[in-house]
Amino acid sequence: QLQLVESGGGLVQSGGSLRLSCATSGFRFDYYAIGWFRQAPGQDREGVSCIGVSGRTTHYADSVKGRFTISRDNAEATVYLEMHDLKPEDTGTYYCAADRRMSPFKLCVSGGPDSWGRGTQVTVSS
Repeated sequence: QLQLVESGGGLVQSGGSLRLSCATSGFRFDYYAIGWFRQAPGQDREGVSCIGVSGRTTHYADSVKGRFTISRDNAEATVYLEMHDLKPEDTGTYYCAADRRMSPFKLCVSGGPDSWGRGTQVTVSS
Protein backbone atom coordinates (compact mmCIF):
# COMPACT_ATOMS: atom_id res chain seq x y z
CA GLN A 1 0.00 0.00 0.00
CA LEU A 2 1.41 3.35 -1.08
CA GLN A 3 2.06 5.56 1.95
CA LEU A 4 3.45 9.08 2.27
CA VAL A 5 4.13 10.70 5.63
CA GLU A 6 5.04 14.37 5.91
CA SER A 7 7.01 15.89 8.76
CA GLY A 8 9.00 18.99 9.61
CA GLY A 9 6.28 21.60 9.75
CA GLY A 10 5.99 24.12 12.54
CA LEU A 11 5.72 27.75 13.55
CA VAL A 12 8.42 30.07 12.27
CA GLN A 13 8.89 33.82 12.02
CA SER A 14 8.91 35.61 8.71
CA GLY A 15 12.33 35.20 7.10
CA GLY A 16 12.93 31.87 8.80
CA SER A 17 13.53 28.42 7.37
CA LEU A 18 12.05 24.96 7.60
CA ARG A 19 12.85 21.60 6.05
CA LEU A 20 9.95 19.32 5.24
CA SER A 21 10.34 15.58 4.71
CA CYS A 22 8.09 13.14 2.92
CA ALA A 23 8.88 9.56 3.90
CA THR A 24 7.34 6.94 1.66
CA SER A 25 6.76 3.20 1.64
CA GLY A 26 4.82 0.51 -0.13
CA PHE A 27 5.78 1.29 -3.72
CA ARG A 28 8.72 1.59 -6.12
CA PHE A 29 9.71 5.09 -5.09
CA ASP A 30 12.11 5.54 -8.01
CA TYR A 31 9.25 5.04 -10.47
CA TYR A 32 7.23 7.99 -9.17
CA ALA A 33 7.31 11.73 -9.51
CA ILE A 34 6.75 13.38 -6.13
CA GLY A 35 5.22 16.75 -5.45
CA TRP A 36 4.69 19.16 -2.59
CA PHE A 37 1.37 20.97 -2.44
CA ARG A 38 -0.06 23.40 0.06
CA GLN A 39 -3.48 24.57 1.08
CA ALA A 40 -4.23 27.71 3.04
CA PRO A 41 -7.55 28.11 4.87
CA GLY A 42 -10.31 28.96 2.42
CA GLN A 43 -8.09 28.47 -0.60
CA ASP A 44 -7.58 25.75 -3.16
CA ARG A 45 -4.66 23.39 -2.90
CA GLU A 46 -1.76 24.51 -5.08
CA GLY A 47 1.34 22.81 -6.39
CA VAL A 48 4.47 24.20 -4.74
CA SER A 49 7.26 22.06 -6.16
CA CYS A 50 7.55 18.72 -7.91
CA ILE A 51 10.45 16.45 -8.79
CA GLY A 52 10.93 13.72 -11.38
CA VAL A 53 12.08 10.17 -10.79
CA SER A 54 15.81 10.85 -11.15
CA GLY A 55 15.75 14.15 -9.35
CA ARG A 56 17.12 16.05 -12.34
CA THR A 57 13.78 17.53 -13.41
CA THR A 58 12.02 19.90 -11.05
CA HIS A 59 9.23 22.43 -11.15
CA TYR A 60 8.53 25.33 -8.81
CA ALA A 61 5.61 27.65 -8.43
CA ASP A 62 6.60 31.21 -9.25
CA SER A 63 5.85 32.28 -5.70
CA VAL A 64 8.58 30.05 -4.23
CA LYS A 65 11.30 30.16 -6.89
CA GLY A 66 14.64 31.06 -5.38
CA ARG A 67 13.43 30.34 -1.84
CA PHE A 68 12.44 26.65 -1.89
CA THR A 69 14.47 23.65 -3.03
CA ILE A 70 13.08 20.19 -3.63
CA SER A 71 15.27 17.09 -3.56
CA ARG A 72 14.89 13.35 -3.30
CA ASP A 73 16.89 10.48 -1.88
CA ASN A 74 15.89 7.37 -3.78
CA ALA A 75 17.87 5.12 -1.43
CA GLU A 76 15.85 6.44 1.52
CA ALA A 77 12.59 6.79 -0.46
CA THR A 78 12.25 10.31 0.89
CA VAL A 79 11.64 13.72 -0.66
CA TYR A 80 12.66 16.98 1.01
CA LEU A 81 11.54 20.56 0.67
CA GLU A 82 13.99 23.16 1.95
CA MET A 83 12.16 26.42 2.57
CA HIS A 84 14.00 29.68 3.21
CA ASP A 85 12.97 33.30 3.59
CA LEU A 86 9.52 32.17 4.58
CA LYS A 87 6.67 34.63 4.30
CA PRO A 88 3.26 34.74 5.99
CA GLU A 89 1.68 33.81 2.66
CA ASP A 90 3.56 30.49 2.80
CA THR A 91 1.33 29.48 5.69
CA GLY A 92 -0.76 26.39 5.07
CA THR A 93 -0.94 22.65 5.28
CA TYR A 94 1.76 21.07 3.15
CA TYR A 95 1.07 17.73 1.49
CA CYS A 96 3.26 15.44 -0.53
CA ALA A 97 1.88 13.37 -3.36
CA ALA A 98 3.13 10.66 -5.70
CA ASP A 99 2.29 9.85 -9.29
CA ARG A 100 3.70 7.31 -11.68
CA ARG A 101 2.60 8.84 -14.97
CA MET A 102 2.85 12.60 -14.80
CA SER A 103 5.91 14.78 -15.32
CA PRO A 104 6.86 17.11 -12.46
CA PHE A 105 5.36 20.07 -14.32
CA LYS A 106 2.08 18.33 -15.02
CA LEU A 107 1.89 16.94 -11.49
CA CYS A 108 2.32 20.38 -9.96
CA VAL A 109 0.02 22.18 -12.36
CA SER A 110 -2.71 19.60 -12.86
CA GLY A 111 -2.73 17.79 -9.54
CA GLY A 112 -4.67 14.56 -9.34
CA PRO A 113 -1.80 12.29 -8.25
CA ASP A 114 -2.11 8.62 -7.41
CA SER A 115 -1.78 9.20 -3.69
CA TRP A 116 -1.60 11.92 -1.01
CA GLY A 117 -0.06 12.17 2.42
CA ARG A 118 -1.98 13.62 5.37
CA GLY A 119 -0.06 16.87 5.54
CA THR A 120 2.06 18.90 7.91
CA GLN A 121 1.21 22.41 9.09
CA VAL A 122 3.47 25.35 8.34
CA THR A 123 2.70 28.65 10.01
CA VAL A 124 4.74 31.75 9.31
CA SER A 125 4.20 34.68 11.63
CA SER A 126 4.82 38.26 10.56
